[in-house]
Amino acid sequence: MYAVIKTGGKQYRVVAGEKIKVEQIAADVGQEITLDQVLAVGNGSELQIGAPLVSGATVVAKVVAHGRHDKVRIFKLRRRKHYQKHQGHRQGYTELEIGTIHGAGASKE
Repeated sequence: MYAVIKTGGKQYRVVAGEKIKVEQIAADVGQEITLDQVLAVGNGSELQIGAPLVSGATVVAKVVAHGRHDKVRIFKLRRRKHYQKHQGHRQGYTELEIGTIHGAGASKE
């Protein structure tokens, strides 16, 4: 069984037992969170697609860790104008371990 969830403005296809890195979520390490923005739930050849969300479907995940991605370097240059600008950015993330996927009628670990 798999689900397509939406969190942090992005969509992820998740399966039970999988670890994913999503945008920073305000939760403690070890805490279980419920993701209720489920766009689709699939089980083999069956697929439930929400309009826009599948009603009654949830995904339970456990927060494994918080961290920061690798640095993205930004360099701006205007030729012949003596202008250079250096910047860097490290985006924070939350690593989740997907537990159970509760579909509209059934649940699967």
